[in-house]
Amino acid sequence: MPKPSPGDEQPQRPTGAEAAAGRPRDCGEEGPRASASPPQDRSVSELQEISDEIYKLTLAHEIVLNGDFKLQMVNFSPFSLENRVKETLHKAFWDSLKEQISASPPDYTQAIQLLQEIKEALLSLLLPRHNQLRSQIEEALDVELIRQEAEHGALDIRGLTTYILDTMAMLCAPVRDEDVQGLQSLSDPAQLLRVVTFVLPSCSPIEEQSSVKEIFRVLDLMKTDMLNFSIQSLRPHLQDHSIQYEQKKFQELIDKLPNSLDHTTEWLREAAAEASASLSGSQPHSAALQGAVGGSTALPSLTSVLNQGYMNLLCWEPGQKEYPETLLMDQARLQEVQAQVNQLSVTAAVLLVTSGMCGSALFGSPGFVARLKLVTKVLSEGLSCTRCEEALQDISDQVLQEVSRALSQLGYPALTSDKCASLKGQIKSIADKGNAVRRVIEQRIHLFLSHFISPDGWNSQKDFPKGLDAIQEELQEVGRRFRSVIHHNRQVFGPCYLGILKKVLFPEAEPESDAGTGSF
Repeated sequence: MPKPSPGDEQPQRPTGAEAAAGRPRDCGEEGPRASASPPQDRSVSELQEISDEIYKLTLAHEIVLNGDFKLQMVNFSPFSLENRVKETLHKAFWDSLKEQISASPPDYTQAIQLLQEIKEALLSLLLPRHNQLRSQIEEALDVELIRQEAEHGALDIRGLTTYILDTMAMLCAPVRDEDVQGLQSLSDPAQLLRVVTFVLPSCSPIEEQSSVKEIFRVLDLMKTDMLNFSIQSLRPHLQDHSIQYEQKKFQELIDKLPNSLDHTTEWLREAAAEASASLSGSQPHSAALQGAVGGSTALPSLTSVLNQGYMNLLCWEPGQKEYPETLLMDQARLQEVQAQVNQLSVTAAVLLVTSGMCGSALFGSPGFVARLKLVTKVLSEGLSCTRCEEALQDISDQVLQEVSRALSQLGYPALTSDKCASLKGQIKSIADKGNAVRRVIEQRIHLFLSHFISPDGWNSQKDFPKGLDAIQEELQEVGRRFRSVIHHNRQVFGPCYLGILKKVLFPEAEPESDAGTGSF
């Protein structure tokens, strides 16, 4: 049986990020769903085609925006319905396969089919230039020859398995060496036969192989490594063409799903009303919207409407409104930014209140501000409205401890009981969204981020907002993440947004030639 010789071409083993990848069955991310009224009279095949297109669009979008994106294995809970179905089907297959192998004479039909799948898996790991190795695998795992050998009792199962494992060891990424070595440690021919013939992808351990790694499982992991390696290699190309690709795919979906942007339209309608009210200065919200639709002279620019809409996402309350369809692919990212903004608002407010009570001398001591930030960050992690008051109670206790410790170390007199009670009370009151300190901090953070995502404001952050110096580094990092998502969304869906605003909100107004900045 031919094997690769030392002088044969060797495929390059994946290294770096691809060597730590997991097995792909799903990307692990939910794609966008059409939120509008469901299409009528569509066949199952049409709906499946639309679902596939949404999946492709989501996958390309995720690869471009998420530099750490990897395909991951989906693990079902041991007690889930999916896992019970999987185990039942696998057991039925193993019982059938055992019955075939135990028959007299043995029936190797299914066992040989599994060898065919192993062969295809090995071939899928090769690069186009590996012509010689491809020929060797084709010859060594000639299924027709194996079938004839099995019928005549001349099947060399040890030789087959050794060749398969040697080839896997040569092709696998370094991170899979241990798994392959576990397979190579088998020496009992019966066990080797069991591994080759009685294992399906993602199966549970069985008695005869409780101490070994299954060939199919390791092959699946190796295919995942190759897929993630391909994703890393393709990412620069996708980044260069992602805007055009996403625009094209999105337009194809809209053609198949007309009137499917209701929530996006409502989102832009509200943003236009607020931008118009801000522009006019005195119009109430409803009057501003009516004026904008009716052809008022106080018409906002597309940029100001979009900026207002994007900033509104940072105040989005789940369950009360449906997310815009054009932002569903980024909903998780934007909600994470929203949570970080809320956390930074609380942190900055706590620091400002504490500074006002304790003075600049204490805040200038080495490491004091860093400790307060760490305490506040840890205790406000995943802060929600329902437990905000409880969290700030804990934060006030810890802040008071840090203040007392720092005063003692610096030789300053301790705070009086009245000041301690006042400090704790002011910190706990930050839980109220109407709290004056918190409201001012949030306004400054939102103003900073609004300038940060504006196309003409990227390089205009010369003066950092007052009161936010202590969180400057964290806020700039959040701003960069926010801007990355918004910039991509603006490029992909800008023409769509312009069309919605032109048709729905400003039917009698003509936009200027510069759709990105001109007024309607």
